[in-house]
Amino acid sequence: MTTAGRNPEKDIEVRSLFPTPFVSARAPMTADDNAQLKSAILEKEKASDGVVHSNLMGWQSRDDFSAWGGEAGAKLIDFARGMADQLTANRAGQRVAVDWFVNAWANVNRSGHANQMHAHPGAIWSGCYYVDDGGCGENPALGGEFEVMDPRGLAPAMYAPELAPALSGCLTMGGTELIPPTTGRLFLFPAWLMHGVRPYQGKDLRISIAFNFALPAGGTGG
Repeated sequence: MTTAGRNPEKDIEVRSLFPTPFVSARAPMTADDNAQLKSAILEKEKASDGVVHSNLMGWQSRDDFSAWGGEAGAKLIDFARGMADQLTANRAGQRVAVDWFVNAWANVNRSGHANQMHAHPGAIWSGCYYVDDGGCGENPALGGEFEVMDPRGLAPAMYAPELAPALSGCLTMGGTELIPPTTGRLFLFPAWLMHGVRPYQGKDLRISIAFNFALPAGGTGG
């Protein structure tokens, strides 16, 4: 067999199998929208003791944000819903119409507050929006990063864990990725992805809104 005329580069194919989507998008929220959200959230914090789930200190509302988030809250959820629609397909790759069941809640973090690693069973997409990053966007030393854990099972326990494939997304194999929060930015990711929040070390308020998109009781609704 002759090898004349062969291009070795074309004989090698590198595919990224089982990728995990993580979407970071600038939401179409104005400064006035964020001011309205901040005011509503802080008023709710004064009126309610909140709940404790993944939050390590800090305040978290019940998951009824849609009932009291006002017009700005509805605008935010509609934008996130549109992204979830664009990213959802059946196993044949065909887009599907989903009448999403949405639950959302607000978070207020002060100095030293964080969220432990967790996932959201019973949902397809999860996400969060930063009403106020508490200064983290301009000063990384304040911490408060959004942290996601590599879902690739045994990767950290495999032979020679100090080595990794020299490919995009592989150098943190078996570890975590840190994504700095920025006011006005929204994250969307699969609900099964383990995630948390590193301790916030700023002196201001770090305010976010988290949400889940799940199927209605009757299925996809479309």
